[in-house]
Amino acid sequence: MHDLPNIMLAAFPAFLLLIAIELLISRRSDKPLYLARDSGANITLAAGAFAMSLLTAGAMFAFLSLLYSWRLFTLPDNAWWVWALCFFADDFSYYWFHRFSHEMRWFWASHSVHHSSEQYNFSVSLRQTWTGTISGAFLFWAWMPLVGFPPKMILFMQSVSLIYQFWIHTRTIDRMPAWFEAAFNTPSHHRVHHASDLDYLDKNYAGTLIVWDRMFGTFAPETFAPRFGLTRNIDTFNPIGIAFHEWLGIFRDLRRARSVRTVFGTLFMPPGWSADGSSLTTRQVRKAAMATS
Repeated sequence: MHDLPNIMLAAFPAFLLLIAIELLISRRSDKPLYLARDSGANITLAAGAFAMSLLTAGAMFAFLSLLYSWRLFTLPDNAWWVWALCFFADDFSYYWFHRFSHEMRWFWASHSVHHSSEQYNFSVSLRQTWTGTISGAFLFWAWMPLVGFPPKMILFMQSVSLIYQFWIHTRTIDRMPAWFEAAFNTPSHHRVHHASDLDYLDKNYAGTLIVWDRMFGTFAPETFAPRFGLTRNIDTFNPIGIAFHEWLGIFRDLRRARSVRTVFGTLFMPPGWSADGSSLTTRQVRKAAMATS
C-alpha cells in the first residue's frame, strides 16, 4: 500500500481559518463564544497532543502491523468497498472507544481533558489528551488489522474521523436538515454530548454517524441550551493541570484505598464511583433523581 497523505496537517490551516471566522462572528454577538485564556489552553493542549502522537506513532504502527501479520483475511486495499467498510469499522470502533471513555474511569482520565472546557467553540475540538495512546485507547481498533484492514488505512480513517469532528464543536450552527440530523453527528448532537446537565450526561458518543447511538440506546436530542464543562469543573487554564487533573484524582483515591475492590473500582468503574457512596456515578445520580421525583 502506498503512503497516504497526512491529512491532519493539511487540514490544520482550515481549522485556524474557521476559528478566525467564528471568532469574528463571536465579537458581533451579545454573548462572546471565545475566552482568550481558554482558547490558549486549547491550542497548547493541541500542540502537546501532536507532539505525543509523533512520539508514539512508530509504536502504534508497529503494533497494528504485528496484528496485521496475524490477519484472518487479506482485503484488497485498492477496492472501494474495502475503504467503505473501513470507514464504518473505524466509526463503530470510535463509538465504543468513546463510550468506554465515559464509562470507565481509567479511560476517562484521558478523555476528561476534552470535556473540561466550559466554552464550546471550534477551538475546543483542539483540546486533546496527552495520555490517550499511553492509556490504551488504540486497543479499541485492534480487531481491525486482525480481520484484514491494512494499518495505514486504519490510521488514515482515524484522521478522517477527527477532521469531521472539528466542525461539530460550535454554537453558531443550530440544526442541519432533518435527514442529516438523523444519520450524522452534528453540532446539535455534539453539544448534548459536551453538556454537564443530568439529562444530557453520557449521551451521543458518535464520531461521524449518529446511528450507533440510536442503535445502542445512547442518543438524546438537544431540547434545551446545554451547560458545558464537567459536573465538577477544574477551574484552571493551566494546560498541565488540565492534562493531568483526573490522573491526579485517581492517584489520590488509590492512596486512600484499603481493599482490592476499592482499587479495582477506582480504576475501572465509571467516573464518580466510590466504595462508601460519598460520590455517585451518572447512573446512580439518575436513579436517585427518579426516586425523589
